[in-house]
Amino acid sequence: MNPIERYLLYIGTERRYSARTAEIYADILERFRQFSSLEADDIIKALTVGDIRDYQVSLSKEKLNARTISQHMSVLSGFCTWLVRQGKLESNPVKLVGRPKIAKRLPDFYREASMDEYFDQTEWKPDGSYKDRLAHLVISMLFSTGMRRSELIGLRINSVDFARNVIHVRGKGNKMREIPLISSLSEELLLYLQATESLLGRTREANEPLLVTEKGNVLYPMAVERIVSAELGQVGSIAGRKSPHVLRHTLATELLEKGADLNSIKELLGHSSLAATQVYTHNTIGQLKNIYNNAHPRAKRGGNNGD
Repeated sequence: MNPIERYLLYIGTERRYSARTAEIYADILERFRQFSSLEADDIIKALTVGDIRDYQVSLSKEKLNARTISQHMSVLSGFCTWLVRQGKLESNPVKLVGRPKIAKRLPDFYREASMDEYFDQTEWKPDGSYKDRLAHLVISMLFSTGMRRSELIGLRINSVDFARNVIHVRGKGNKMREIPLISSLSEELLLYLQATESLLGRTREANEPLLVTEKGNVLYPMAVERIVSAELGQVGSIAGRKSPHVLRHTLATELLEKGADLNSIKELLGHSSLAATQVYTHNTIGQLKNIYNNAHPRAKRGGNNGD
């Protein structure tokens, strides 16, 4: 295998990157290879500061946005870091190439009232259709646990520990974490598992996928996206983007507003650094202003000194 193929095998097997992420990495590395005009076996020759800087300039000329260009640089950097560990490169040349500045994009989130509206009008019904029960469970799990779409799809039946009311999630970098289950979600999961076995007409094994389609197949990314879009499309107060990731943002924002500390939210979401979690603090500025105005001694006096 050439270096690119070996690296893609590494991130897919050892690092357990999702199929979609591995596909993005493959596309970017192939694009860089085509830019270099070298065969994949010789790609290391193109991993110089000059060639990588020229590649970044070519992406800019295509009018790609800063975030996309930065993604290309990150993929190349990961590839080079791996090659350094393999003894194929002396150092990572990408680290010497400046990247375009990315404007901070604040995370979208749904208001608490909007989520209450969804659950009020779509109360889970044990005698409902399998499709409706699956859709409701997908929203319940994404919103209640804050897990990523890929993490949801990767769950197995034995990922759920009903005795302790926790769910074991395999996140980025193959890292495992535990997420507590609220009692209503735990009950919904139990009833869903019973419905699944009734639908398939057999007892399922513990290592089988937790969430499956009506035909018993594991959910795929686009199916989850469609479920979220259709379910949240029923809520009149939700007019913006409807996606699993916004549900993740929503949980983080609500927990922060309710007083949860950043480190706890970081562990819940499976972030590798606190910096990734701190982006949610912007959503609480309104609440912070209210607390400040109600509690600060000078604010309560209208900013005047003295009595």
